[in-house]
Amino acid sequence: MLVAKDITAPHGLTPHFSLTIESGSFVGLVGPNGAGKTTLLRCLAGALTPSSGDVKVNQNPVASLTPSQRAKQIAYLPQLETAPAGYTVRDVVALGRYAHRRGLRGLSPADHAAVDDALKRMALEQIAARLVDTLSGGEYQRVRMARAFVQGAPILLLDEPVAHLDPGAATRLMGQVIRLAGPTQHTMIAALHDLNLAALYCSRLIMLDAGSIVADGAPKDVLTQSRIEAVYGEDCVVVPHPNSEVPQILMSRTEDSTR
Repeated sequence: MLVAKDITAPHGLTPHFSLTIESGSFVGLVGPNGAGKTTLLRCLAGALTPSSGDVKVNQNPVASLTPSQRAKQIAYLPQLETAPAGYTVRDVVALGRYAHRRGLRGLSPADHAAVDDALKRMALEQIAARLVDTLSGGEYQRVRMARAFVQGAPILLLDEPVAHLDPGAATRLMGQVIRLAGPTQHTMIAALHDLNLAALYCSRLIMLDAGSIVADGAPKDVLTQSRIEAVYGEDCVVVPHPNSEVPQILMSRTEDSTR
């Protein structure tokens, strides 16, 4: 379980912000730009220390954990990252095992097995020897995801994991994430701009606006027409997906460029 209790961040969240994430859930953070999604993820990951309140993972304050201890509990995938030059796909994925290494020793047989499994599950085996700075954006995002999973942490925090991906690549990546996390019951929290994708894959959505939670629940309860129009400032139509009945949002065209 991951709990934020009465936290106050330097920017991005309203004071005394609280949130509880149950184990094994896939939670989507949605809301307009500047709503506080990235700030919240950074606080949960321990990358940003709240000025008051605390974040606890399994009742242990995240701030009290060493970097290695924290890495074994929480894997954090930030939104922006430049592919490093000179590293292969396998090299980058293997970096996720750093918290499990002892001193300057190399990878153990267990580490190699974990890397092999992540490469296979993310369909990266055929390009494992390629340099990551030669990959497409979609390919490198799969590499980053494999690196996060190979970390072995039960909690995975993803900041815009499908940013800059075409619809097909985004859908495939989300499907791979679900398949990879499912057998191990990871707890996943992802900041997502694509409301339709969030509704399709997340069991719980938390909508943020101006640093506050304005809705929290199942996609059908959060993604209502009135709430989307109020938060995003645009007219829309909400319709059920023909296969799953989850809400899908059709934005209305507007000619007002100042809105």
